[in-house]
Amino acid sequence: MKIHEYQAKEIFVQYGIPINPGYLCHNIDDAIWAYEKLDSDLVVVKAQVHTGGRGKAGGVKLAKDTIEMRNHTANILGMDIKGYIVDRVLLAKAVDIENEYYVSFVIDRNTKSALLMLSKEGGVDIEEVAHKTPDKIHKIAIDPAVGMPDYLARQAAFLLFDDIMQVRQAASIFQKLYKLFIETDASLAEINPLILTPDKKVVAIDAKMTFDDNALYRQKKISELFEPTEEEKKEQKAKSKGFSYVHLGGDIGCMVNGAGLAMATMDMIKLYGGTPSNFLDIGGSSNPTKVIEAMKLLLSDKDVKVVLINIFGGITRCDDVARGLLEAFKQIDTDTPIVIRLTGTNEVEGRELLKGSKFHLAETMGEATRKAVELAQ
Repeated sequence: MKIHEYQAKEIFVQYGIPINPGYLCHNIDDAIWAYEKLDSDLVVVKAQVHTGGRGKAGGVKLAKDTIEMRNHTANILGMDIKGYIVDRVLLAKAVDIENEYYVSFVIDRNTKSALLMLSKEGGVDIEEVAHKTPDKIHKIAIDPAVGMPDYLARQAAFLLFDDIMQVRQAASIFQKLYKLFIETDASLAEINPLILTPDKKVVAIDAKMTFDDNALYRQKKISELFEPTEEEKKEQKAKSKGFSYVHLGGDIGCMVNGAGLAMATMDMIKLYGGTPSNFLDIGGSSNPTKVIEAMKLLLSDKDVKVVLINIFGGITRCDDVARGLLEAFKQIDTDTPIVIRLTGTNEVEGRELLKGSKFHLAETMGEATRKAVELAQ
């Protein structure tokens, strides 16, 4: 789950991490009020959307007076940034910057621990730094039994700063950021950039956080901040119906029973030159209602050109699945081509039931995938 910068900064403040003050604005009147409250000639207007690259897209602007601030606010509100429409901005006091740094805590599945990442190359795309100059990124695995004691925080701070006064400030921020990261069940807590001001203060002027969806049940206040996209709403709806769905953006809709087979199906689609639209595991049930709900979900994606149904009948019998499909499609009217592969228990009987229907039948996974890719193209 993602939250906005202004929401992450509010959490930072609760943990005592220094930030540049700002106000959330939904319109120009809000921005005028915020500008007066900030009492600063130079302010920054920042789009609040759940994606990076705001600066490059024109969603972050400096304003030196009321007129510039109004113009920037008007231009940014309603802007499309990577498919996200800006409906709010953060108006914050601009801060003089002497140096910029990158700091984050992430989950490292290799070490099964939190990982502190640091770099003197702050304020830019950290992915680009990692790709071109990986030696400029420092990584410190945090032992969950030890956490972030003073000595480790100072050791990390010395990787960015030489002056002991700045090291102490940074070490304190690292400890607070780690505490925040653990206590909120975050999967990412990022400051980019963490800055050094001309008067030698270390301040977080940006904040980014994401959270573990599976831990939201114990993070009530954070879960209230969830603003799902249309695709996330689909995933939530799928979960409520008893199956797993992840949108991937391709044009071949997949309906499969079993997570492993679903992964293999997506791999096969890519192998034959297609692009899967989704991961969808409907489980072992042949219940027509479940099939109907799954098909409605797939067909609601306007990019889907063909649906591939790949069923392996183990405990679930293929003839039961076939009956379920026939019953389901009595209630679904679609011109979208549907390719079905049934194999396993009673597969011959299942395919016999589907003969003469509008479905494209296949006996093997390779045959079904090729048909789906051809129909999509």
